[in-house]
Amino acid sequence: MASFLRFLASSMVVLALLFSLSEAKDVLIGGKSDAWKIPNSQSDSLNKWAESSRFRVGDSLVWKYDSQKDSVLQVTKEAYVTCNVSNPIKEYKDGNSKVELDRSGPFYFISGAEGHCEKGQKVIVVVLSQRNKRITGISPAQAPSPMEFEGGPAAAPAPTSSGTSLKGSLVVFLGIMLWGLF
Repeated sequence: MASFLRFLASSMVVLALLFSLSEAKDVLIGGKSDAWKIPNSQSDSLNKWAESSRFRVGDSLVWKYDSQKDSVLQVTKEAYVTCNVSNPIKEYKDGNSKVELDRSGPFYFISGAEGHCEKGQKVIVVVLSQRNKRITGISPAQAPSPMEFEGGPAAAPAPTSSGTSLKGSLVVFLGIMLWGLF
């Protein structure tokens, strides 16, 4: 009976930690509040940042920008490639815009300010599919390759975060500690 209780308690702790580690998050575009701007160079592109990030269904993208000078347009792949601002899927103009990533696959965003998209102020964010949910201690499956989206580049998979290993170690440590209590 004691071993069953030990197993049950350990299992509950591990499950609670797994669920808490997979919560959706708000992601600041470019990782900083002044990132939504014309890039200084190709290496300064927001797509470089997006390629090194992991996005999951339920995460939200957050843009911070001067609403008097710029906006964010969610557009189709074709509008992204041609920088067509005339018929966006959605327009954000408040200077503190938040977009929930509600499905897997690519999302295309361009600047609504005249000429900014043509100068490189745009980003593609690729959201991992539901089947690629992060499991603590195990690297997620690779994101789609850039060539899987015809008509332009897409975000490439990012290296696995060392934070995942740390979280996995924490789960194991807590399980061992609980095991010793019984």
